[in-house]
Amino acid sequence: MLRSFFTNFLALFILFQISVPKPWASAGLTIANNCSYPVWPGIQSSPQYPVVARGGFFLPPNSEQWVGFSDLWSGRIWGRLGCNFDAAGRGKCITGDCGSSLYCNKLSGVPPATIVSLSIQDDQQYYNVSFVNGYNVPITIKSFTGPDDSKCGIVGCTKDLNTVCPAALQVRSADNESVVACKSPCENAKTCGPNKYSRLFKKYCPKAYTYTFDKTPSSVVPCANVGYVITFCPKNK
Repeated sequence: MLRSFFTNFLALFILFQISVPKPWASAGLTIANNCSYPVWPGIQSSPQYPVVARGGFFLPPNSEQWVGFSDLWSGRIWGRLGCNFDAAGRGKCITGDCGSSLYCNKLSGVPPATIVSLSIQDDQQYYNVSFVNGYNVPITIKSFTGPDDSKCGIVGCTKDLNTVCPAALQVRSADNESVVACKSPCENAKTCGPNKYSRLFKKYCPKAYTYTFDKTPSSVVPCANVGYVITFCPKNK
C-alpha cells in the first residue's frame, strides 16, 4: 500500500509539473503595469517576425500579462497613455499612438515614447530602454532569472523624466497643466551625439540609451535567456 501511495503521488507530481505553465521555460515577456493609471502596451515585431499579441492590448493598473513568441524574436515595446478606444478597438492615445487602433499590428508608436528594444537570436540576445524617440513613461526590463547586478541585469529608468523635462522638449496636456511626454534629445536621431539634453537624461537614468551612439556599457545588455520582465512605473530602489 505504501508503495502504491508513493507511485500515485509521483504520477500526480509529474502530471502537475507538466500541466502547470512555466513562463521562464519558453520565450516571451511578462509585461507588468505598476502605474496608478492604465497603460496600453504597443508591440512592434521586426519585419521578419510575426505580430505577437495583435501588437497591443489594455493593461490595467497593478496587473501583468504574459506575451509569448517563438524562440527567436526581435522587436520593440512601448507604453501608450491616455487612450480611449471603442468596442471595435478604434480610438486615440495621447502619447505613443499607433494608427488610431488598440492593435498596433506592425505599426510603431508616434514619438515621443519610451522604447524597449529586445532581440532574441540563436547566438546572442540584447535588450535596452531608449529615449532616442523621446520619453513618456518610466520603464525597466530584466531577465526572469538575472538579479539586478548580473550580466542579465536590469536596465531602464525608475525616474519620471516628465518631472524634469526641459521646457524646450515638453509635450503638455490639452489643458496645458501637466507634462505628458518629453521630446527626443536628438533633433536628428540618425546622427545624434551627446548634448545637454541627453546628458540630463543620462544623469537621471544612467542605465538607459539616451542618444544614437550611446556606448555606455550598462545601456545595452547582452544576455542568454528566453524570458524577460518589462515593468511600467517600476518602484524606486
